[in-house]
Amino acid sequence: MVLLVTGRCHSSCFYCPLSEGKRGHDVIYANERPVDTVEEAIEEAHLIDAEGTGVTGGDPVDALDRTVSMVIALKAEFGEAHHVHLYTSAPLSGDQLLTLSEAGLDEVRFHPPADTLADIDATGYPGSVAVAAEMGMEVGYEVPVLPDMEEELRAFLGSLVDDEGAPFVNLNELEFSSTNAEALLGHGYTVRGDESAAVQESEELGRLMVEQFAGSGLRVHYCSASFKDAIQLRNRLKRRAENVARPHELVTEDQTILKAVVECDDPGEVARDLMTRFDVPADLMVVDTERGVLELAAWVAEALEADIDGDCYLIEEYPTWDRLEVERVPMRQIREG
Repeated sequence: MVLLVTGRCHSSCFYCPLSEGKRGHDVIYANERPVDTVEEAIEEAHLIDAEGTGVTGGDPVDALDRTVSMVIALKAEFGEAHHVHLYTSAPLSGDQLLTLSEAGLDEVRFHPPADTLADIDATGYPGSVAVAAEMGMEVGYEVPVLPDMEEELRAFLGSLVDDEGAPFVNLNELEFSSTNAEALLGHGYTVRGDESAAVQESEELGRLMVEQFAGSGLRVHYCSASFKDAIQLRNRLKRRAENVARPHELVTEDQTILKAVVECDDPGEVARDLMTRFDVPADLMVVDTERGVLELAAWVAEALEADIDGDCYLIEEYPTWDRLEVERVPMRQIREG
C-alpha cells in the first residue's frame, strides 16, 4: 500500500510529480483513497491484501507524530512481517530515527535534493544513514535520474562505495506529470516519444550508472516508469479488484471492472421489471438512486438491452476507491455491431 501521510514538504524539488490536490496540503491518502483515520487506511490495506506499506508524502517527517502512529497501527494489525518503509528528504536526527525504529519502521529511503548530490558528504545524510543502519533498519537513497546531471550522479554514487551503513541506491526514471511538466520543460527535458510520460535519456543514464557501479559493491537499482505501471500498479489493482468486485461485476484481464449501467428515471422500477419479466437475480443488480442509475451484470444487459427501459451502457472502470471510469460504450452500439 502507498500511504501518503501528508502532502506538506519542506523541500521544493522542481521535478515533484505530486498532484495539485495533494501538494502542499495536509491530507492523507491510502493508495487513491482519501482517508481521515488509521482505521480507514488499514481497511484499504486489507482490500489489496497488502504485504507491506510505503509511507510517503510530501514528506512524512513533516507530520512525524501521525507517521509514527500509522506505523504502530500497521504493525499491530498485520504483524512484523508487514514491511514498512519510509521516504524522506530530511537528514533525520538520531532521536527521530529512534522514534521511528521503536514504532516498528523497517526501512528508510532518503531523498537528497538534486543540488546536494555532488557533495553528499557535506550534508547530514551519511550520518543519518549510519545511525539508521546501527539501529537495524534497512537504509538507502532513492533519487530520480536527471539526464543533465550525469557528473553529479556519478560523484554521488562514487562517494557511497564502501560507505558506512552500506546503503543501497534506487534510481527512478524521471516522469512528466501535470504538475511538473512546465518545470521539466524549463530545464530542457523532453518526453521520450513513446506512449509513456518518461523523460528522454533518463532511462539511458540510469542503466549506465547501474552498469558502471556493478562491480563496486554498492547496490544500485534502476526502476523504470513502465515497471511501476505494468508490475507494481497492476498487481495492486488485481488484488483490489478480486476483493471489491460484486456479483454483477467482472474482473478483466487488465484488472479493470466491467459492468453495465442503465440511466433512467426510476432505477428501482426498472430493476423490479427485470426481476418480474425475466427472473433476473437481485444480486446481479444494484439500484443507485443517488446517481439515478441501475447497475447490472454486463451479460444480462447484453441479452436484454432491447427490453430495458433506459439508456444502457457497458462500463469499464478501475477497481480503485474512486472507481475511475476508463470507457463507456452504448450497449445498442455493441448490439448493432
